[in-house]
Amino acid sequence: MSEPTQRPRIGIVGSAGAYGRWLRAFFETRMGLEVIGHDPADPAATGEDALLEQADVLLFSAPIRRTPELIERYVRLSAGREAGRLWLDVTSVKAAPVAAMLRSQAEVAGLHPMAAPPKSPTLKGRVLVVCEARLSSWRPWLESLLAALEAECVRATPERHDRAMALVQAMVHASHLAQAGVLREQAGLVGPLAALMPLRSASFEMDAAVAARILSLNPAIYEDIQFGNPHAPEALRALAAQLARMATLVGQGDDVARAGFRAEFLDANRDAWGEQALALGNYTYERIGYLLADLSDTHTLGVHLPEDRPGSLRSLLHVFERRGVNIASLHSSRTQAGELHFRLGFSAGTPAGQLADAVAELAQTGIGRVLPD
Repeated sequence: MSEPTQRPRIGIVGSAGAYGRWLRAFFETRMGLEVIGHDPADPAATGEDALLEQADVLLFSAPIRRTPELIERYVRLSAGREAGRLWLDVTSVKAAPVAAMLRSQAEVAGLHPMAAPPKSPTLKGRVLVVCEARLSSWRPWLESLLAALEAECVRATPERHDRAMALVQAMVHASHLAQAGVLREQAGLVGPLAALMPLRSASFEMDAAVAARILSLNPAIYEDIQFGNPHAPEALRALAAQLARMATLVGQGDDVARAGFRAEFLDANRDAWGEQALALGNYTYERIGYLLADLSDTHTLGVHLPEDRPGSLRSLLHVFERRGVNIASLHSSRTQAGELHFRLGFSAGTPAGQLADAVAELAQTGIGRVLPD
């Protein structure tokens, strides 16, 4: 290839995986591009040699522990055919995969979506780390890809990315898995998680939700995030040291220990974070707390808005206004197919008849479709 085409053929290595499937749908639906893929789990997939021959953009979406070796294999198989093309990867560790791709003759960038494959059609509302390694003629097309993904794009070197992920991912996941382990060990004294949830604080509910998220998804990913990042052991040792110091002070229990606790864990960290970060973080916490309160409300209704256009939401809300139904909360989401869903919460004591009339009008006019519980 001499110049990149504006409509490249996309090749996905790992096309049968969770992100591979999401990326195929994204490229085909959102960008209108042809996608071919190879995956051992899909016997009907394109062969490796054909993939290298036909793909203008080759994207690696494979398990973290296998990705560098897999890229090395494709460098050997490609044998120079990749010159003038673009190679990308979407793994959670960047230094080793990017270094492996740089041993090819392709242009290279590493991508890391900071979320599991979403149910929505784009990465809107999520962060995407972009590690530009070797880009020239493919830069405009890559920028168009990033725009189509609708993510909050953050540039970083592969090395800085991996050091940051040791804290953002490895440390955070480890702390929540450790919490889950303590809850498991203490279940004989206080009961299982279900017995604790009625006593929950917002903080406990958030932490339990994070732990549940980790335990619900592919365990190999979380294992690889710990074992595949060379900076993870350092972060985990630092976390363990902080907890050990805290346990020592709390176990000591006297006024000297209390003063040490305040100085080391409250005052020092407050000063290190600074007033602006504390204010923003506290505001975020309050917003999430309000959201959790809304989501726990039983006086709710889910509605699909079939006409996604300016004025559609106003028409929906006018139905409830005409029926005298007060809407206390309103949240929106999109399905992977792009359907716009709203979750409406109502004031306690809303007359059932008025709400039923509003639902009947929605069905009659087609303004919205009430979703099953």
